[in-house]
Amino acid sequence: MRLVLYQPDIPQNTGAMMRLAACLGLGLDIVEPCGFVLSDSRLRRAGMDYLDLLDWQRWPSWQSYRSADHRGRLILLTTGGDRSYLDIAYRPEDRLLLGRESAGVPAEVHDAADLRAVVPLRPAARSLNVALAAAMVTGEAIRQTGAPWHEDPA
Repeated sequence: MRLVLYQPDIPQNTGAMMRLAACLGLGLDIVEPCGFVLSDSRLRRAGMDYLDLLDWQRWPSWQSYRSADHRGRLILLTTGGDRSYLDIAYRPEDRLLLGRESAGVPAEVHDAADLRAVVPLRPAARSLNVALAAAMVTGEAIRQTGAPWHEDPA
């Protein structure tokens, strides 16, 4: 399973998602351009020393990412999703796509997704922080598929 960050704007959120992926054994793809210098010290501080555990790749553009050969479904996490993230049967090779904090993803990227998932919120709430949404959906996906590094004590 991989997290795919589409043109992230906030280094602290990106660092938090990099740390999440590293700790949970997920791969991570960053589709540029980012709204910050990727080597930004805030990014390194948020990811801490966990970044050394991370399997990650930078992509110079959405076109370069899309033209590469990827396994699994592309599942977009979006406030415009058509089903709850809890109603999806996740697979180990799924790629969870998160958009920009400021603008989400453009129609071209939205249309490229195989599934569009939403975290259900109260009507008065607009959206969650992108790193929180990533953690919630990743937690459910791992609960369903199992963590490859976890040994059953039984």
